[in-house]
Amino acid sequence: MSEMAGVSASATGTGFGIGVITPPEPEPTGFAYQRCKWCGTPSFRRLLCPVCASSDLETERSAGPGIVVQSRVVHRGTGVARNESLVRFPEDFVVPCRIVGTPPHLVWVGADVRPARGADADSVTGEVLFELCDRTTDDDGLRR
Repeated sequence: MSEMAGVSASATGTGFGIGVITPPEPEPTGFAYQRCKWCGTPSFRRLLCPVCASSDLETERSAGPGIVVQSRVVHRGTGVARNESLVRFPEDFVVPCRIVGTPPHLVWVGADVRPARGADADSVTGEVLFELCDRTTDDDGLRR
């Protein structure tokens, strides 16, 4: 009985099993966006569907990495250069964002990006932050 005194309800998961530890829920992967339930149009940070003006939007997760379709280096507002980009996702919606973790002038059109680890958005400015995906080398030695 003294062995069980240190086991709390949180350590047992639901509190019904003795010494049973349930694994934590896996974090959802992909980038969150909205899809209109009426016409199926994907959008990002909208109150109304840009096509049919419905307010019936459902949150979904993107299936894959985004691709940079426009990138520029900006010096506005601060003395430090930063990157401003437009990223298109496989579901065909575009997100204005900043690419972090690499120098601003090294972000190229066509680069694969994913949400920056540990940050959904910059808490001060509300900007969406992405980082470049790691490129892998296949058996032929070609970078993909």
